[in-house]
Amino acid sequence: MALEDRDTLLRLYRTMTTIRHFEERGVPETGQRGMSSSVHSSVGQEAVPTGVCAHLTDDDYIGSTHRGHGHCIAKGVDPTLMMAELFGRIDGPNKGKGGSMHIADMSKGMLGTNGIVAGSVPLAVGAGLTSKIRKLGRVAVAFFGDGGANQGVLHECMNLASVWKLPVIFCCENNGYAESTPVEYALSTANVADRAASYDMPGIHVDGMDVLAVYEAAGEAVFRARTGGGPSLLEARTYRYYGHTVFDNPLTYRTKEEEDYWRARDPLLTFRNHMAAQGSVITAAELDQIDAEARQLIDDAVAFADASPLPQPHEIYEDVYVDYPIEMMRRGANMTV
Repeated sequence: MALEDRDTLLRLYRTMTTIRHFEERGVPETGQRGMSSSVHSSVGQEAVPTGVCAHLTDDDYIGSTHRGHGHCIAKGVDPTLMMAELFGRIDGPNKGKGGSMHIADMSKGMLGTNGIVAGSVPLAVGAGLTSKIRKLGRVAVAFFGDGGANQGVLHECMNLASVWKLPVIFCCENNGYAESTPVEYALSTANVADRAASYDMPGIHVDGMDVLAVYEAAGEAVFRARTGGGPSLLEARTYRYYGHTVFDNPLTYRTKEEEDYWRARDPLLTFRNHMAAQGSVITAAELDQIDAEARQLIDDAVAFADASPLPQPHEIYEDVYVDYPIEMMRRGANMTV
């Protein structure tokens, strides 16, 4: 991407700062409202979903993870409605029933965040298979972490995607820890991307704290997938600033010096430094204005979510595969004492 492409640059920064403000505000606010505080913050990892999803349209697909708010926002899901979902309110994309780990929006190609490690990978591969069979020209991205990199389903999916040359990008957000397990302890290779050779697909390792680097690498992988070249494995080395959840103190398994090193490479700061080095392509004042607009957006989202009603008790029986009241009555009528 040419650095003079102002519209794209501004869009990348807006997406990252929107994710940052959503996470910094939404995660603690969720617990304060009596909802589950077991919410996974992606602060620090904003460059990865931003750089990848910038190449996708609403017709393309992504499969997400338990740490998936950033994926949702980068794919175009409305942050205001997402906040309502975190608060368990009826105006959420999933009517307050999904919560943080089950946000989905099919109108945006968002197949869902997922509480199962690597659980969204086969969903993305299935979407890629649909695209190829029906000749839709769509691409699917399967996000997973370094912990998910060791799940058997991922390797089955990479093998199948390669055999069938499916338009899928396997994107590993390697933040260094599977909960508290260091990646060096559990990974058999130096990089997750090294495993791509086993499945005859390109393996790309990229700085996940630099949105421009992610954007460039993802662009090549998306182009390859969209033009029939088959899947790619993209590994972005990044860092989560906070614990696995709000209950986790990361300083029990990593050092403050390590945290300071990664915070100094903050993706928003890195972007600002890139812009400053280019002179007057985009000014600091413009970026400050985007930050302020993102902050206001999230303030409004919190107010909207608070004003949204909670679901009624009877709604628990709606949007499920089985009509539970009828099914329970049927079973009760057939029961013998």
